[in-house]
Amino acid sequence: MRTRNAAWMILLASTWCPRADAYENFAVAVYCRAYETKEMADRNWLDSRWQDITKQVHVDKVYLETHRDLLIVDDETLNQAKAYFRERGVRTAGGITLTVNERNRFETFCYTNPEHRQKVKEIVEHTARHFDELILDDFFFTSCKCRLCIAAKGDKSWTKYRLDLMEEAARSLILAPAKAVNPKVKVVIKYPNWYEHFQGLGFNLEKEPALFDGLYTGTETRDPSGNQHLQPYLGYLIFRYFENLKPDGNGGGWVDTGGLPTMDRYAEQLWLTLFAKAPEITLFDIRQITRPVPSNLRAAWQGDGQTSFDFDAMKAPIQLADGATYQANMFARAAGVTFERVDRFLGKLGEPAGVRSYKPCHSTGEDFLHNYLGMCGVPMDLAPDFPTDANTVFLAETAKFDPDLVGKIKAHLVQGKQVMITSGLLGALQGKGIESIVEMQVTGRKAIVKDFRAGWGPTVAAGAEMAIPQIQYLTNDSWEEVSALDETNGWPMLHSASYGGGTLYVLTIPESFTDLYHLPAAVLDRVRDTLCRDLFVRLHGPAEVCLFAYDNDTFIVESFRDEPVDVQVWTKNQTAALTDIISGQAVPARPLPQSPWQRVSGSMFEVTLPPHSYRVFQAQR
Repeated sequence: MRTRNAAWMILLASTWCPRADAYENFAVAVYCRAYETKEMADRNWLDSRWQDITKQVHVDKVYLETHRDLLIVDDETLNQAKAYFRERGVRTAGGITLTVNERNRFETFCYTNPEHRQKVKEIVEHTARHFDELILDDFFFTSCKCRLCIAAKGDKSWTKYRLDLMEEAARSLILAPAKAVNPKVKVVIKYPNWYEHFQGLGFNLEKEPALFDGLYTGTETRDPSGNQHLQPYLGYLIFRYFENLKPDGNGGGWVDTGGLPTMDRYAEQLWLTLFAKAPEITLFDIRQITRPVPSNLRAAWQGDGQTSFDFDAMKAPIQLADGATYQANMFARAAGVTFERVDRFLGKLGEPAGVRSYKPCHSTGEDFLHNYLGMCGVPMDLAPDFPTDANTVFLAETAKFDPDLVGKIKAHLVQGKQVMITSGLLGALQGKGIESIVEMQVTGRKAIVKDFRAGWGPTVAAGAEMAIPQIQYLTNDSWEEVSALDETNGWPMLHSASYGGGTLYVLTIPESFTDLYHLPAAVLDRVRDTLCRDLFVRLHGPAEVCLFAYDNDTFIVESFRDEPVDVQVWTKNQTAALTDIISGQAVPARPLPQSPWQRVSGSMFEVTLPPHSYRVFQAQR
């Protein structure tokens, strides 16, 4: 456990009693918008909110925003706020939100306008004078298409123009001015969650990670059916992706309280960030986390008391250090309950492991598909470089942005390795060399299917009809591993082709990605067996159950389903038992099922998960 400093020890002896000790495996920060930072000139206002927060969740750091929507917090207020937290042993850093009017569709500064550029520079200098660390919140991009921008863009695409413009602005308006007034300042860029589309607004994942001193990750996914359409798994995958963009330079994950259909959705975002091994997690913001939790959210999934979010702990009075009790009903308490539970086991997990996948910078195509596969139980590890050291590589359509991709696939296969590509990527590479590996074609026609057959197994039905692309191939040149049945016809759903000692697999993606969740378990099992062959563990069962694997034979199985679910856990090697790290219970091994056409080795375990819950296991060999 971290050693608390002297100021914190003095605070424990003061008249009001903070929440528990620091968490062992991560730090917690609270972000304060400029609107709330401005209010800190009123000591009573700050005292009241800070005492409420720290009785419910331990806080190591506070981000004090200096600017948002043209509101700039004055020097005196910033100095008072910094002193307040310094006296309490809490670190502070500066925050900047570069919006002109956030309520007007996130209106950003125009980085072509000389007056706007000067204002941005002044805001950065003002902040760097006060802090040795500052973070840019989400909005260091531009959506401006004013006359100045139209003229400056010329013949460039908007994407190319904005990438060039924001790289120059980062150097000239952010980094140089900040370090000129404070050479010690660490400048961090926080990226939001919509990573597939960054380049269109000027977020430059190719250049900025090297320019800035650190990155920070927006891990909020909110309601998946909301207007961002982000699947819950993104809260884990995006942190790992940004960590691969700047190894050891990704400072943490960031979650807000917006868009919650249930209370579980808030807690899930918090623990997924920590499952990704974020060293710090930021709660946005001091206003949101001191709001009472609405009664309809508190009631979600409370009927059987089986979820991984502990509603009973949230409702129970908090015992303070001086013997008094405190009754909490705020989002801060929901965060505290989540952190207390995760901190008990997080240190026992190794480094995250997953199926290696390649997404070139500034690429689009089958947007956010990796997260749908994550929701189907495939642990994903997304990176901006082709993973030549991996045995199995997964490539979605985004990989088409690499002009040398076919050559890289060939080189990988010739080494006796495996590559799985999607139907979207197959279509994008037609006429660009993929036919030199296998002569398959995405015809442009669609099939409406519901029944499937894996290998020589029985016909199994999906949860719903779905539209898939029709793919043609040469009989006996390549092979259907899984077939989608279309009355008296059929189409490849998972296909394999040999090349140079390796195997190229083609995975057919339904027209609607959420139809992946309707695929029969037997189909998903075959896909997972193929993709996860190099991991020590894999899942068998329905979709919307995720697997988080680590390099020390530990793993987490989490269900996002609204009903209890039974899944099988298959380990690659003989495993005597699984130990549930939270409960201490042992799950015995069972023999793996065998078939006349497939002999498998390892061990199998049966696991039951209540709705919206997770279990954490250690394999015992």
